[in-house]
Amino acid sequence: MCLGIPGRVVELVDGYAGQLALVDVEGAQRRVNVGMLDSPPADGDWVLLHMGFALEIIDAAKAGEALSGLEMMGRGRDGEAAPGGTAPADRADRADRLDGADQADGADRADRPDPADRVRRRFEVHGVVQGVGFRPFVYVGARELALSGSVVNTGSGVVAEVEGAAGAVAEFGRRLRTDAPPLAVVEAVHESDLATLGGTEFTIGESDGAGPARTLVSPDVATCRECLAEMRDPANRRYRHPFITCTHCGPRFTIVTGVPYDRAATTMAAFEMCGDCRAEYGDPGDRRFHAQPIACHACGPTLELVRKDGASASGDDALRGARELLADGRIVAVKGLGGYHLACDARNEAAVAELRRRKRRGGKPFAVMVADTGVAAELVTLTADEERLLTGVRRPIVLLPGRGTPRGAGLAASVAPDSPDLGLMLPYTPLHVLLFGIGDDRPGPDALVMTSANLSGEPIVTDDAVALTGLAPLADAWLRHDRRIEVPCDDSVSRFVAGAELPLRRSRGYAPLPLALPFDVPPLLAAGADLKNTCALAEGRYAWVSQHIGDMGTLATADALTRAERQLELLTGVEPGQLVADLHPGYRSAAWAVAHAGSRPVRRVQHHHAHIASVMGEHGVGAGDSVIGVAFDGTGAGTDGAAWGGEVLIAGYKSYERAAHLGYVPLAGGDASVLRPYRMALAHLHAAGVGPDERLPCVRACPPRERDVLAHQFATGFGCVPTSSMGRLFDAVASLAGVRHEVEYEAEAAIGLEALARAAGPDPADAYSFGIRDAVDGGPVVADPGPVVRAVVSDVRAVAPAEQIAARFHACVAALTVTLAGLARERTGLGVVALGGGVFQNAVLLEAAQRGLEAADFTVLRPRLLPPNDGGIALGQLLIAASG
Repeated sequence: MCLGIPGRVVELVDGYAGQLALVDVEGAQRRVNVGMLDSPPADGDWVLLHMGFALEIIDAAKAGEALSGLEMMGRGRDGEAAPGGTAPADRADRADRLDGADQADGADRADRPDPADRVRRRFEVHGVVQGVGFRPFVYVGARELALSGSVVNTGSGVVAEVEGAAGAVAEFGRRLRTDAPPLAVVEAVHESDLATLGGTEFTIGESDGAGPARTLVSPDVATCRECLAEMRDPANRRYRHPFITCTHCGPRFTIVTGVPYDRAATTMAAFEMCGDCRAEYGDPGDRRFHAQPIACHACGPTLELVRKDGASASGDDALRGARELLADGRIVAVKGLGGYHLACDARNEAAVAELRRRKRRGGKPFAVMVADTGVAAELVTLTADEERLLTGVRRPIVLLPGRGTPRGAGLAASVAPDSPDLGLMLPYTPLHVLLFGIGDDRPGPDALVMTSANLSGEPIVTDDAVALTGLAPLADAWLRHDRRIEVPCDDSVSRFVAGAELPLRRSRGYAPLPLALPFDVPPLLAAGADLKNTCALAEGRYAWVSQHIGDMGTLATADALTRAERQLELLTGVEPGQLVADLHPGYRSAAWAVAHAGSRPVRRVQHHHAHIASVMGEHGVGAGDSVIGVAFDGTGAGTDGAAWGGEVLIAGYKSYERAAHLGYVPLAGGDASVLRPYRMALAHLHAAGVGPDERLPCVRACPPRERDVLAHQFATGFGCVPTSSMGRLFDAVASLAGVRHEVEYEAEAAIGLEALARAAGPDPADAYSFGIRDAVDGGPVVADPGPVVRAVVSDVRAVAPAEQIAARFHACVAALTVTLAGLARERTGLGVVALGGGVFQNAVLLEAAQRGLEAADFTVLRPRLLPPNDGGIALGQLLIAASG
């Protein structure tokens, strides 16, 4: 069911914080990113590999099964070679032959080979091989093996031509596949023999931009340990350099203007290297050999601090001034990798409250950047898995349980009002590190609010001129630099749930890495959804999901979607012949697709089917296979005119059947009921046959005149749409229990309910129960929420604690998931359940549902590479459209 190939861990590689391991793959050793595993692998463990990442630890039996039946990077099944590839058995035989050739060649490879033994071979390398030190790696390897030839970037990867002893050329090919740099992902290597030309030199040639582009550009990654050490060393010429980088770290995706990836095709083209930097760039023994973004104080970007009164400072004075402003409670707009942040002292209540007021943020929590893991440990509780996620090269914002209230942990109460979790991240650029201060710097705040610099609902600001004017109502000063941001890219957000990472927003550090697909697809473009929009391109066996774009509520966001899609086309060379969009007639993303389609067809796809197809694709479910899909979210357009959101589907990619759903209740006034959960509580009371009761908090929260209007709507159906939304049921229970009656941001009521359930502890004694109405005339099973609502009302009247109500409700939703999956299995024989939709961002629910399903002998597929929310839906849209 999962694309991958087994490998056996040899050892963890030192210097990569447990994120990199040496893995034996069919007798060849390669370095593999193991940061996605639930826990670090031990030497000798079997792991399943996919796109250069270890996805899970497996046993020997599963390794044998995977080796015989699964694919990785386009390799054929059952030993059959894919086009341009080599069958597993053939590769193993060839590895044996190469070992023999190496031994026969003798120890001194520097000797010039006999002309009769001299060969020339072309290697075309595809994958994430530009901007990650791959050409320098090729150069050094060729020199070590006494090979002549050249290496160049092309529109589709890297091409190396080498000439020398046959054994040395064979060893060179082995190293390409197994010893690539840490940030590289080798997708495929195609070899062809050439006529020998002679010569002794090996050169890095000018990049070749001819031909179709299909370059897998690396994401931006956090500053490496070696660069940070140099930045802190007074004797180093890059001491305190805010833009220090090398082949192993720094900006990539956000500075790319074209392909192939060379300095001329990045925003660093504006900065001519000084003599010292050029010497490093040309030195094969240097860590910055052909590192495109390198610079230093003499030739690189410069910092500038601009205050509202027009005063400015540069360099170290700019950093010192920004640190002092932050310590004084001011708000500073800080230019980062993918856009501006608004920063203030997270321990200063007045500063945080003022930022919240200026940004019109409501009660939505802010992200906090802390100076180091020591500060993080004071604010949150950290498991080893969470610490690895926090400190890894991607550096997402990680949702972590706070140590009591923010104020109790020493943060301003306004950082995360009413939230038990804090979103923390560590510095990921040298500028961030210097902003906190190093060495003898006067100490500044050790915890900074770092929130995207934009007005609510609009994309992150990247342009300096726009920042100066557009952020003037929000910021007291601007800390900026003159390296242009080509690609906007927000911070990623993630959490660790039920033994694995659960992405909530996939952006910086993750995009634009491709996802391998379980079957070939034609060139397609998916427009995604209206909330948490991402778009995606696909062709062949790969899909590229864009960085987070935002909610499609403004013209600026639509423009951002257009720019993101064009950038993906530039990098991938995909020319989509068909577009895919959501079925909802009012979605702006769908309107965008129609407007940009021209003469190309636009396929419309049901929302919840796309949620399930996305999870299926992520886990490599085959083209003809089906699963039991559980899609719980806010709302999506159903095929019967209702607003769906509590669905159980028997789903393949090509089609689906609605096997069960949550019972319909009236959704009155659309968005009005989303923003005022008390309206959903009253709707569920009406559907459950419970009259208005002033003892219920939701009834008291609703103004009498509005209550009368709602009663009329419920009775007549006027202005109502029936909904089966699980997300709206969470809102209703939150209001019934007195947790939240109005919200200022999406899922605020449900988040509060989840926090109470977590505080109550797992496995409450008496979970509520849904009613189950059997299918009629072949229709779907209906899960009636009425018994749950009546039980909640009983508990509220009995003055039961809200924590108890929340825990019982979460337990009953998890139990319902297992019950409905069981009914579907009885009818279909399927034993695989895919969980999708934004409700499964809820850690308490996801963990309980996964545990219950596994106890019932189901195989559970849950999101691990893409968010369960609408940010991951574009992948599902692609796979459905490709299936006919």
